[in-house]
Amino acid sequence: MQTLRPASIADLASTLRDAGASGKSIAIGGAFSKQAMGGPIAAADVTISTAALNRVLEYDPRDLTISVEAGLPYADLTRLLAEHRQMIPLDPPYAAQSTAGGVVAANCSGPRRRLYGAVRDCIIGMKFVTVDGEVAGSGGMVVKNVAGLDMAKIMVGSFGTLAAIAVVNFKTQPAPETTRTFLFENLDLAGVLTRRDAILKGVLQPAAIDMLSPAAALCLGRKGWILAVEAGGTAETVARYARELDNFEPVYGRAATEWWEAIREFTPAFLKAHPGGAVVRVSTTLQGIRQVLEQDPTVAAVVRAGNGLCYLYTESFSQAARLLNGDGRRVIEFAALEDKADRVLWPTPGSDFVIMERVKEMFDPHRLLNRGRLYGRI
Repeated sequence: MQTLRPASIADLASTLRDAGASGKSIAIGGAFSKQAMGGPIAAADVTISTAALNRVLEYDPRDLTISVEAGLPYADLTRLLAEHRQMIPLDPPYAAQSTAGGVVAANCSGPRRRLYGAVRDCIIGMKFVTVDGEVAGSGGMVVKNVAGLDMAKIMVGSFGTLAAIAVVNFKTQPAPETTRTFLFENLDLAGVLTRRDAILKGVLQPAAIDMLSPAAALCLGRKGWILAVEAGGTAETVARYARELDNFEPVYGRAATEWWEAIREFTPAFLKAHPGGAVVRVSTTLQGIRQVLEQDPTVAAVVRAGNGLCYLYTESFSQAARLLNGDGRRVIEFAALEDKADRVLWPTPGSDFVIMERVKEMFDPHRLLNRGRLYGRI
């Protein structure tokens, strides 16, 4: 099937309007780099890509804001900001292939989420196009602007099931003067958690606190349980981290960059090495991390140890399904397309799902957009 690539917001609006008026089902995305994520899109009559909407619309580094079209490659956005020592610290997987709109639509974040927040915390405005061709706006280009922001938040993590994101306005962050990575290895899970707790109770608050199980650490050439910390700030601040984490191994320069790249891209690398594999995302409390990891200590796990997000990596879909346990905080986040068809990915969505259904009815009453993309539920 031919993929339509509108090159302007007006073209995107007319393309959606024509398809919607004809009652055609629509598959919409950017670079379609995260097809293993979420649910598989049901067979569609029309496929639309926003990849040709790839312009930087407005950027004044002094304002710490930037407005870009949804199809701008996320790697290009990152490079542009880096030239001005700025960043949008989301650390999404598939970063080299993703578009800015795709990162937002899939609600992707990574290790530095603990300090800087998730996608919703980085957005100050948005334009999106509904299935009937209407262009809607939310927020603006001022960091303190909150008018209409909730509409933009609804689009985050919607996987294109509500509307097509056309423009995203981000707030940027100054890059720290210097950064350093510290690694702590231990054969005992309790020992690593004790170190994590001490950091969380301390005065200094790192950008990232991640934990790897032994199986995950082995993938990166390490042994045992690993606690990884990224600290940033002035030279004096980083020096204090070094003093307080004197029993951690410091990692510098390119080695530190490669470490965090490997963490960020752990999911793509794992699925490439295990084509039949799957990833279960578990949202839990800081105290609940231990129980999640003890359920199956042999599973490769990468944990945002400062906020409770756990990613469990299995070599088969059936193994991932056994880890769900009917818990609404668990979902199969990634799996091969052929493995996800007609499978339960999100067994217990919870009471909020009723609201999600109502929002879907409001934006796309005929259910034409990205059918099944939201974990097979919407």
